[in-house]
Amino acid sequence: MTDTAAALRGNWNYPTAVRFGPGRIAELPDACRAAGISKPLLVTDPGLAGLPMVKDAIARNEAAGLPTGLFAEVRGNPVGRNVEAGLAAFRAGGHDGVIAFGGGSALDAGKAIALMVGQTRPIWDFEDVGDNWTRVDPKGIAPVVAVPTTAGTGSEVGRASVITDEATHTKKIIFHPKMLPAVVIADPGLTVGLPPHVTAATGMDALAHCLEAYCAPGYHPMAEGIAVEGMRLVKEWLPVAVKDGSNLTARAHMLAAAGMGATAFQKGLGAIHALSHPLGAIYDTHHGLTNAVVMPYVLAFNRSAIEAKLTRLAAWLGLPEPSYQAVMDWILALRREVGIPHTLAELGVGPERLDELSAAAAADPSAGGNPVPVGAPELKQMFIASIEGRLP
Repeated sequence: MTDTAAALRGNWNYPTAVRFGPGRIAELPDACRAAGISKPLLVTDPGLAGLPMVKDAIARNEAAGLPTGLFAEVRGNPVGRNVEAGLAAFRAGGHDGVIAFGGGSALDAGKAIALMVGQTRPIWDFEDVGDNWTRVDPKGIAPVVAVPTTAGTGSEVGRASVITDEATHTKKIIFHPKMLPAVVIADPGLTVGLPPHVTAATGMDALAHCLEAYCAPGYHPMAEGIAVEGMRLVKEWLPVAVKDGSNLTARAHMLAAAGMGATAFQKGLGAIHALSHPLGAIYDTHHGLTNAVVMPYVLAFNRSAIEAKLTRLAAWLGLPEPSYQAVMDWILALRREVGIPHTLAELGVGPERLDELSAAAAADPSAGGNPVPVGAPELKQMFIASIEGRLP
């Protein structure tokens, strides 16, 4: 295997069509046509909207005869009214598809807008609980082309969106199988401009997805295999990407790892995400950053159920003296190296809302995938450890 960026290129169907490699954003008009889109709405966030990459993408489509609208009212943690405003823009512009362009927030918002195009129920009726997804009219879902600009959530290959319900201050996972984008353009060149702290936080998000998928109970060796290779890529390349953001090889491997994490976590997530979702909803924290901060505290809580698995993982990752502790030491060292805070207190999270946070975490669907069964008391215990920085 070569590690030159130009060789890190391929067309994948896993299961969505992924056009991976440097420079492939040039294929955006063709990707839109392949998805059956002739008048797309490009959904992004305000920070990206004014950058050349977005302006160039729209200009490229226009030159190819694909008039493209722009909707950029997406918050860092997207909320229901962002989706409503995007849906209004979609309808007002007579669009027939969505280009979800950006980090996880823009990708999630774009997919949610596309979902809602032909629905009559409110979006919260499609929360990923039980068989709620069957309430969706699948014929009403607009096609999506996803263009990630961060290497973290992997939302470009996912079938769900995380949207905050401002009325209840809760993050809700909105799901339908046909929310999966029709085509993904994964061009690592679009991630080169990410500052080091965003590179670190999003990269740790990819690690969290792979790690929780690997540790989740149940039998899914395909997901576990993908998760393990995703973690190896993070181990090898996240420090490089943080130190040298122009390293296209590192950027490519991290973009692949992000997609692998989202592919793997169909097996399940766990308490890392259950803790992180309410923190984002209540404190508006960055999702990948909160995942990174709470990660070791959740591993410590789960040790009795995951020790053997982490010992195998340590061997596969080439850690010295493979063991649970070797994985813990590696994660703590990686967090220090890429500048992740050690405690939630450093993010402004205190004990004053612990009961609210713990109840929300217990209600989060991710909690059900934790290797050790958890409810509000156990999750509160992990919140306290994360705030105080206590590890056994």
